[in-house]
Amino acid sequence: MTRIHLIRHGETAWNAEGRVQGHADNPLNETGRRQALALRERLAELRPARLYASSSQRARETAELAFGHLGLELELVPELREICLGEWEGQLYRDLEGMHPEEVRLFREEPHRFRYPGAETFAEIQARGLAALDEILAGAEPGRDLVVVSHGAMIRALLSHYLDRPLNRLWQPPRMHNCAHSIVEFTDGPRVLRYADLEEGFH
Repeated sequence: MTRIHLIRHGETAWNAEGRVQGHADNPLNETGRRQALALRERLAELRPARLYASSSQRARETAELAFGHLGLELELVPELREICLGEWEGQLYRDLEGMHPEEVRLFREEPHRFRYPGAETFAEIQARGLAALDEILAGAEPGRDLVVVSHGAMIRALLSHYLDRPLNRLWQPPRMHNCAHSIVEFTDGPRVLRYADLEEGFH
């Protein structure tokens, strides 16, 4: 049995402003740093064998603040970065609603149908995330906990797969808040034990 603890990064200024981040590299703001330190307290008893993070700065900082005291090497995995949204990155969602109303509607309401030039689809980020986790699991020592710090849409896409949930339900509750903690246990097959801090009611 191996457990992967999936952690969303803490808040950034762009999160607070309602800007699209995607692959854009932003640091945590003060709220995000406090969230990561609070996560450290919440998970004080967790002793993971290995620590992984997306190569994005906000994920790296979250991992370092929440788990750096454990003395583990932080292993960066670029394939666990957030969905790439091309020219949308850095723009306010409210502005995009006026410029690209149908594409934004698809993004929010029918994510399985979302397509935009220069952007990834949700099927594409799910595939690259699953491939990355498969590689992590292949090198894992059985019976140990692993921590992976990543991003909201990526973690939702991964959990959707492990819950056998189609991508058209990607955004359904619960909300994947900053520093949300999810757990997937791998025995004979994957089992989602926690989704964004909830242990029941998410199926």
